[in-house]
Amino acid sequence: MVTAEELTARREEIAAAPDLAALLAHLTERAAPLLARLPPIPETKALLSTDGGICPEDGAAFVFDPWNPTAHRCPRCEKTFTGERHDRHWARYQHLWLAERAAHLATLAALADNAAAADRAVEILRAYTRTYWGYANQDNVLGPSRLFFSTYLESIWIGNFLAAAALLRACGRLEKVAAGAVSGVAEEAANLIGEFDEGFSNRQTWNNAALAAIAGWFEDEDLAKRAIEGPTGLLEHLLRGFGRDGMWYEGENYHLFALRGLLTGARWARLAGVDIFAEPKLAARVRAALLAPARTALPDFTFPARKDSRFGVSLAQPAYLELWEIGRAGLGKREMGNGKGELESWLTALYQAPAPRPELFESYLHGAPLPRVPFPVSRHALSWWSLVFMTPEPPSDALPWSPGSLLLESQGLAVLRTGGRYASLECGPPGGGHGHPDRLHLTLHADDVHWLADPGTGSYVSRDLFWYRSTLAHNAPRLDGASQSLGAAVCEAFDTSGEWAWVRGRYGEITRTFVAGPAYLLDVIELASRSEHVLELPWHFVGAGDVGRGRWTSGELADEFVSRVEKLVPEGAAPLVLELAAGPRVLKAFLSFDGELVRAEGPGRPGDEKRATFYVMRTAGRSARLVTVLESVGEAASVRAVRVQGSVIEVETAEHAVDRHTATALGWEIATRSGRIRLAGARAPEPPLAPLLELEKPTPVVGAALRVSSPPPLDGTLDGFDTSEPLRLELEDQYRRSEEPYPGPDDFAAVAHAAWDDDALYLAVDVVKSELCIRPGGAPPLRLDNEPDDIHSDGLQVYVAGDEGDGRVGYLVVPETGATGLRVRATSDTSADPGGVRGAWRRTDRGYTVTLGIAWPEWQRAHVGGRLRFDLLVNEMLPGRTRRAGQLVWSGGNGWVFIRGDRQEPERFGILELVG
Repeated sequence: MVTAEELTARREEIAAAPDLAALLAHLTERAAPLLARLPPIPETKALLSTDGGICPEDGAAFVFDPWNPTAHRCPRCEKTFTGERHDRHWARYQHLWLAERAAHLATLAALADNAAAADRAVEILRAYTRTYWGYANQDNVLGPSRLFFSTYLESIWIGNFLAAAALLRACGRLEKVAAGAVSGVAEEAANLIGEFDEGFSNRQTWNNAALAAIAGWFEDEDLAKRAIEGPTGLLEHLLRGFGRDGMWYEGENYHLFALRGLLTGARWARLAGVDIFAEPKLAARVRAALLAPARTALPDFTFPARKDSRFGVSLAQPAYLELWEIGRAGLGKREMGNGKGELESWLTALYQAPAPRPELFESYLHGAPLPRVPFPVSRHALSWWSLVFMTPEPPSDALPWSPGSLLLESQGLAVLRTGGRYASLECGPPGGGHGHPDRLHLTLHADDVHWLADPGTGSYVSRDLFWYRSTLAHNAPRLDGASQSLGAAVCEAFDTSGEWAWVRGRYGEITRTFVAGPAYLLDVIELASRSEHVLELPWHFVGAGDVGRGRWTSGELADEFVSRVEKLVPEGAAPLVLELAAGPRVLKAFLSFDGELVRAEGPGRPGDEKRATFYVMRTAGRSARLVTVLESVGEAASVRAVRVQGSVIEVETAEHAVDRHTATALGWEIATRSGRIRLAGARAPEPPLAPLLELEKPTPVVGAALRVSSPPPLDGTLDGFDTSEPLRLELEDQYRRSEEPYPGPDDFAAVAHAAWDDDALYLAVDVVKSELCIRPGGAPPLRLDNEPDDIHSDGLQVYVAGDEGDGRVGYLVVPETGATGLRVRATSDTSADPGGVRGAWRRTDRGYTVTLGIAWPEWQRAHVGGRLRFDLLVNEMLPGRTRRAGQLVWSGGNGWVFIRGDRQEPERFGILELVG
């Protein structure tokens, strides 16, 4: 990470720089408890669960206290709880905190000649070199790991672990024996991390940083080349994971996480001779990545919670401030090269922002245990990383931070700013696995109120995850009562002219036009289709209020998270006027449309304890239009009336002026009392993130189902099945593994036989497996995550779909212990009817056999020569495990079983031919 010569130079800088000297004093003070006693080292591997670390009485997350491994305090009810689940949740942060503290202490040893800090850092390293091998690489959620349940956490941990070791070695305080033990841990971590490549996931950025650190420790040129210059290495992440606009493709939350991983890896890459700040093209990409979240920041300095994201998190968090400090140091004079000094302006604004609520981050635990109240941020209170790398001088002589309206082309995010008002429209791709079905979502922040928010995501292991990942939870349109499919929206136009700006986005057959003026905002949703649809637009306003005229009666809005549904019986002519108050601030919404207004309650924003009221505009037809005018009322209301007359939308203001809005061939035109404003800015579609190599799609596997004159008995035997056309699952490339590779067909394999008649599809699946691990139907819930518990059992997953996309059903099938019956449920990605499945199972000398019949869905007409898409998966559970070990997949395994749940991508299905 740094050389002995660089440490000597840094000591001289610290002595001459007041900010660095103050930071050194802060770090020394923070280290005092560590020097007084060795913190507890977890005896167990971390566990991800739905109840670990959560108050059983009010659902609040426990306070992380690194000094107390067994007593866990709830910040809401102030009670203390104990239990193994809570201890293993605590272990997740404790492992990370200890490695970070080792780096902290090693920094004091290297830069302040603190012998006590060196001794304690070595003690922490030695403790892990003894215990690391005792944590099992088993039951992981997302990649191999010993200490944790996911590889990326192991990567964060080993990065700090090796930073501590490298600093100690550079200053001559790590003896040869201890260094050898560190090397043993580093080698094992390299094996774990190196075999799990997550491509262009934000997590892979940290995996790359970890491998770069390990390469630096061993001076391993080949490993360094892979981690830095490989197809999914640090440089490719910088050049392709961060879009042309600088934003990471998964949105701000993961942008900030990936950016810290990138900057961490960049410091290790210097040891291998790769300096991303020295190459102008790479430095420009880093600068764009540093500025992107600043340009989309909300007026209160939080980042918009787009896609899977934490909600309401300030960018003035010390963890984020360090990104800009370290980035600014790396860029040096290049930051000022354009004469703007935008990073300087941004940093100055953050340091002057209101004190943020302290937050816990996996990659930054310097402040733990966190204070209960917000505290002002300062360069003097950052972490060891800043002491080693940030510039000695604070930002100075910076222009005031004053962002304007802009379009992030790669993200497809249009931000329209007017004074302190912020509005944005979400176009572009959904953003990978963390994307939401929220294309054309609208965000509004005005007069210090976040009136319309993207809710982001609460907890990945809480049931309300499915609410926050639905279209209904967003201010985005949907059709026919269903969430959008995860496709891209196109930004067709974006333009600004003086106090006016506009954006138009298209998602399928829906367009959304959004116009921002000095006093109000105009929103137009339009549907143009060849078929009839129900068009709905949810509005999730903050604040209390109601429609001025009308009464509410019982209504309909089908969703498991929704209650108290009502519809409005309006009184008077359109538009409906909804007035909401948030403290002294008021927002008025003028709603003009042919249809009905629905009011309901759903989950509030993440972190809110109370449910929240929201509204839905609903209309139907082949073509439809929903027009809304929004005004954040200041001293007095400006909008007096809204009239929709054919293609013209008139907005009458308090000055008795009328603005006439019209779509034109080139864009949008507003005729005002003072003249005409013409907005254009047509744009070509932005190319999506593409794979490095365009590989041909694999040819689907093909099998046969043989017609039978009478149904098989389905008694757990092969009676009634013709076994001449078997479907085999016995190859390594049909296996999806967890921590261990495929054991081979002698230990785990399956042969299936398919039959059919006019009523059903019949399957007999003969599984080779020496020791059965079947989950009993009455077993206590595992409380691991949102996946069905029955995937962690020997059993089957069966999928049937129409050959031309007519429909799809999926079933999770587990043998019943102590009986011959089957336990069947629909897979979470289909709405199949388990009642349409019947069958039985039996033990065999080599494993077990399942026979079942699946009644044909209504969309499937069985006939000789017919084809259907089909897949069969066989889950493997092993003794002593909590999570399944792997699964065989008839259509092809494709790698890893992690986070697949009971789902299977339809495009992977094979073909089953119905033979006479």
